Amino acid sequence: MRGYRAIKYTLFICCHVFWMDTVYVSSLCVRRINSSRVVSAVLVAVGIYAKIAKEKDVVDTLMLDPALLLIVVGAAMFLITFLGCFGALRNATCLLKTFLGILVGILLLQIAAGVVGYLFTDMVMERTETLMMKAIVRYREDQDLENAIDFIQKKFQCCGVESYKDWSRNVYFECMDTNPSLEACGVPFSCCINLLNQTVVNTMCGYGMQPLQESMAGLSVFTMGCLEKIVWWAKHNLLLVAGLTAGLLLLEVCMICLAAAQISRIKKVHQLKNAKALRSRLERKDSYWSPAFADFDESDRRDRDK
Repeated sequence: MRGYRAIKYTLFICCHVFWMDTVYVSSLCVRRINSSRVVSAVLVAVGIYAKIAKEKDVVDTLMLDPALLLIVVGAAMFLITFLGCFGALRNATCLLKTFLGILVGILLLQIAAGVVGYLFTDMVMERTETLMMKAIVRYREDQDLENAIDFIQKKFQCCGVESYKDWSRNVYFECMDTNPSLEACGVPFSCCINLLNQTVVNTMCGYGMQPLQESMAGLSVFTMGCLEKIVWWAKHNLLLVAGLTAGLLLLEVCMICLAAAQISRIKKVHQLKNAKALRSRLERKDSYWSPAFADFDESDRRDRDK
């Protein structure tokens, strides 16, 4: 019984951690939070708010729409963790089996994605480059996407996909004489190299950088593309990436094992209860019926002698 309770509440706590994990981080950033919310609910709420607050139309690709991505990921996490928590707490084998099946499916998809990415590296890189180019084209049209691109370029100290001249694909930064934009032939400010102890952000620091040679432009902005920089970072931090990936897979495997173990224990308990109930029914039936030629007088004498 102790082992069953350990399995049950360990699975419940693991699922509950996914609910409450990011809420603490969010509460550090947001000063006014009346009550704690699950991380999946926060993701859904933030995604819906960002979606409603947009002035532009919905983009046609999930990967290029951070708000829609938050909604989908948050809803999926909410559903999966709800199945795990409620199934573990209420000993509901149906919910636990659904939770187990979803986790196994996710694990197999992650393994398949890793194998495909390893075997078809060139195709994956081409697809990633295409998506990143679409993101550059959508820059300024989607505030969430713009913030995401600026964050990546600042974090990895890069500019564009392959080089800083990729920003000519954007209508606002297109380097043509007929372009009336003030940002023509420029790059976003997130590409700029910040000076030491610089406190004020110069949003015009990337103006007119595309016509310059790489050696000259490199004095003011980052010239390496973000795709190459991200790949370079992943190769030089291979242990970190491998550790995070292995940790995530190990956590999923542990939750799968816990769910399978609890399902097995619940079935075993039900079998024992059914066997005990059947045995009790048979005993009651035997007490109601006696053999046709039972010697009741002899049995009465034995009872009196006792």
